[in-house]
Amino acid sequence: MMRNFFMALAAAAVLVVGASSARAGDIIEEWANVKPPAALELKPVTADPKTTALLLLDFITPNCTNRPRCMASLPAMKALLTEARAKGVTVIYSVSGTATADAILKDIAPTAGEPVVRGSVDKFAGTDLEKMLKEKGIRSVIVNGTAAHGAVLYTGSVSALKGFNVIVPVDGMSSEDLYYEQATAWILAKGTGGIGPKVTLTRSTMIKF
Repeated sequence: MMRNFFMALAAAAVLVVGASSARAGDIIEEWANVKPPAALELKPVTADPKTTALLLLDFITPNCTNRPRCMASLPAMKALLTEARAKGVTVIYSVSGTATADAILKDIAPTAGEPVVRGSVDKFAGTDLEKMLKEKGIRSVIVNGTAAHGAVLYTGSVSALKGFNVIVPVDGMSSEDLYYEQATAWILAKGTGGIGPKVTLTRSTMIKF
């Protein structure tokens, strides 16, 4: 009888050990074990000027001026904007909070006739952005802005969910932290629910009109 008792006790111990080892830790417990994936591939893009819109999101004071990486992105954004305007691409800006169009940085400020919407991280919510795009027959949007993990991530994702092709130049999305930018690029490119297949990661110099 004692033999059966010890056998049962041993079996129970095995079950406990097995259950403990099988339990997966949560993300905080496993934080140090997370390894970043290999860098995503950037792809060249040829965009049709007639059906493409360039979105410049929240390049305003103080959003951009408080982020060195945003300020560093301005020359690339100015070059992309100049090329887009020359080819007749639709250009749409956004501001957030209580900012007005005057807060958009002068290097890439809107010219007469270029619309500005005001919204939070999703620039479709509570604005006429979708209406503007559809009225112009837009099928692709080039999404740039700050913060990467705010306006770019949410507006880019919603654009894809609404059926637009989403072009994201990685040198046109900025944040105060590299991790935010890396996570944004990964989530957009690998997003579920149909987002990932609609997103192309690129660089501003790899976009042709």
